[in-house]
Amino acid sequence: MNFSEIEQYIRVHTTPESSHIQELMEASDDELEFVDMMSGRVVGRLLALLIKLSGARRVLEIGTFTGYSALSMAEAMPMEGIVYTCEYNERYEDIARRFFEESVHGSKIKLVMGKALETVPDIPGNFDVIFLDADKINYPDYYKILLPRLNEGGLMVIDNVLWGGKVLDPQTDKAKAIDKLNARISEDESVEQVMLSVRDGVTIVRKR
Repeated sequence: MNFSEIEQYIRVHTTPESSHIQELMEASDDELEFVDMMSGRVVGRLLALLIKLSGARRVLEIGTFTGYSALSMAEAMPMEGIVYTCEYNERYEDIARRFFEESVHGSKIKLVMGKALETVPDIPGNFDVIFLDADKINYPDYYKILLPRLNEGGLMVIDNVLWGGKVLDPQTDKAKAIDKLNARISEDESVEQVMLSVRDGVTIVRKR
């Protein structure tokens, strides 16, 4: 069994997305050339479970894309919950806003457009869960500004921490930035963490 077959097996044996999120996936595939930035079923269900298990009420996401993960988290939250999701690329905004507006959970989501390093300081309050899945080159800088915004006992979930295995011998700027973040987290005594080989690697950080 090769890796792609294992991934498919894992996906089949994971709770499926809601019908609305499945429609979002189809629309994204129809309207965009590439949809590889979508977090997908396994990461999406992992996020939803972490939201439910932690009882999170305030969530911050860096990297909306077309809204898959934001909706996955919003659906898992009570109606008084809120997800701030930050996106820079206006190409994805129309799809995300459309599906947020059509969802009964859309009122929980606030889409913040602009460069997240600039917009996050203006978002009020701290957060129970933070999901980082944006431009990899800025991962170390994101961690620096996001960790102080995480509540004690809160979770930060970071996607693509293996970067296709390139972190083992980082040569590109993106691989070097991700490797730098991975090292920083492992040396950070203010958190505890586990790195999982889920899809392209997911690290779950808990603030002590």
